[in-house]
Amino acid sequence: MRSYLIGCGVAALLAVPVIAQQMPTVPPGALEPARVQAGRYTVDTDHTQVAFTVNHLGFNSYYGIFGGATGELTLDPARPTAAAVTITIPIDKIATTSEALNTHLKGADFFDTARFPTATFRSTAVEASGNRARITGNLTLKGVTKPVVLDAQFTGAGPHPMNRKLQVGFEATTTVKRSDFGISYGIPLVTDDVPLRITVAFEKQG
Repeated sequence: MRSYLIGCGVAALLAVPVIAQQMPTVPPGALEPARVQAGRYTVDTDHTQVAFTVNHLGFNSYYGIFGGATGELTLDPARPTAAAVTITIPIDKIATTSEALNTHLKGADFFDTARFPTATFRSTAVEASGNRARITGNLTLKGVTKPVVLDAQFTGAGPHPMNRKLQVGFEATTTVKRSDFGISYGIPLVTDDVPLRITVAFEKQG
């Protein structure tokens, strides 16, 4: 038994350098447009977030986040204006630092997630310039669809170190009026204009 345990220990120690060699020594993603390949990409759900900011009663800014997004991107670097993206956000995944507020936001005063569990953005046009793009699309939230423009920028591309699939990353900002989507509770004590900051990782398929 003692020799067996010693053997296991030696094997584990020998494996450490092998594992270390498998991990990159520099980040695999880089701000190099030449790395981006044409094709269909899907959202890397675990590494995609939509953050929002509201002003709390004139005292301070308050932040929240949506996770769990899904969707896909069709992209050809040779024809950037032909790109198309669809993102679906599970609104019931909303998270703030207050459990009571999370519950309230899911209720009828705000998002009414029992009736409207998701929000969806679908692009309709893309204007590209270098690493930046203006993406026009329709945002459907709480059963209402309104045009929205995203100011987006390319943030990196490269092979994922675990599955070797190509990933590309983008960040975008926009501001929406929540009253446009029938979410007027608390206005003007809590701001109507809501800045959004979006960070998305896409993984190439096929």
